[in-house]
Amino acid sequence: MTAVVFIHGTGVREPGFSKLAGRVAAGLTALREGLRVVPYYWGGTHGATLAAGGASLPASPAATSRGLADTPSTARADDDTAAAWAALYADPYTELALAAAGAGPVVERPPGSVPAQQELRLRLAALAAQGDMSAAELGPGLARAATELAGHPLLGPAAEALGAEDLAVLAARSLTARIIADALDTDDPLVPVGDTRDAVADRLAEALGAPPRGAERGLRSLLLRAAGSAASHAVVRRRRVLTEAAHPAAGDILRYLSRGEAVRADLRRLLAGLEEPVTLVCHSLGGIIALDTLISEPLPQVALLVTAGSQGPFLYESGALPSLEHPAPLPPHVPDWLNLYDPRDLLSYLGAGLFPGRVTDIAVDSRQPFPAAHSAYWTNPVVFRHIVDRLP
Repeated sequence: MTAVVFIHGTGVREPGFSKLAGRVAAGLTALREGLRVVPYYWGGTHGATLAAGGASLPASPAATSRGLADTPSTARADDDTAAAWAALYADPYTELALAAAGAGPVVERPPGSVPAQQELRLRLAALAAQGDMSAAELGPGLARAATELAGHPLLGPAAEALGAEDLAVLAARSLTARIIADALDTDDPLVPVGDTRDAVADRLAEALGAPPRGAERGLRSLLLRAAGSAASHAVVRRRRVLTEAAHPAAGDILRYLSRGEAVRADLRRLLAGLEEPVTLVCHSLGGIIALDTLISEPLPQVALLVTAGSQGPFLYESGALPSLEHPAPLPPHVPDWLNLYDPRDLLSYLGAGLFPGRVTDIAVDSRQPFPAAHSAYWTNPVVFRHIVDRLP
């Protein structure tokens, strides 16, 4: 009887594992009778836990500010501001869109009048002509950002909703966010602190026509006005809860890479009790565990390795796979390897280019975006068909 050992991925715990393993067993046995599906639940014994009850987690800024110069209300305001900037880093034109959404109907202008955005476009052009020096502390990109903002289609509607000085403040924040967002996109290791960011934003606002910071500008962040402050400081307050919910996934990977021999030893003991032929069907980190185990020593009862959403090839290429260092080839005793990946799953990688003739990469499409695509393999009938077609 063909045995299929299912090895789960990161962050899976009971009762979710039993549900997942049952779904995999049902998907495989529906297409081929006589299969023996054996679950390998390593998460309960070898998965990561917060062993000291979360003693490593910092307190929230509001809590740490008590007894210091800052008050809890100041720390909360800082949380709100950080959340607003995070939204701007994701889309530097967010406030522009919010302002444009509040614009009134377009009215005919008197002959000879100047459109509200024209002055700002001229100032943006002048700023671009000066190069990047006005925001040198943030890095390159100011000239390009100013040119693109001057031509943005939402600038006109936003100008209809705001006064010239408020529009200058909004534009300065957009430019500042764009420069930092570009640095984040290129993985620049140096990102300025908030004080530097705010000083540059103030300087750019003045260059675009706003009064100095000491004057009353009147425009509070549209993001804060639209979303309120509750969400941002709630996230900080709930850091412990969020960490405890999310840490098994990241923690499982870190624990395995540093202390993975125990989980591999348990897998070898499980396989020793099974008659051949055995197929390993693995998801995510489960594929790394299986690959490392197979590379480390011959396991002749295993005839096929199946990985879905696997990072094994990436770890190998980046020099982080514990059992094999690039460019060493796969040992001859490693069985056939079927690697299923979803092009939208950003945690799935290809193996055929790294191990020519030893890996078969097959794309499957769940029609889900990431990260949902990483968890959708076991509800995709195509996945089970590919596996069953390759079973010994």
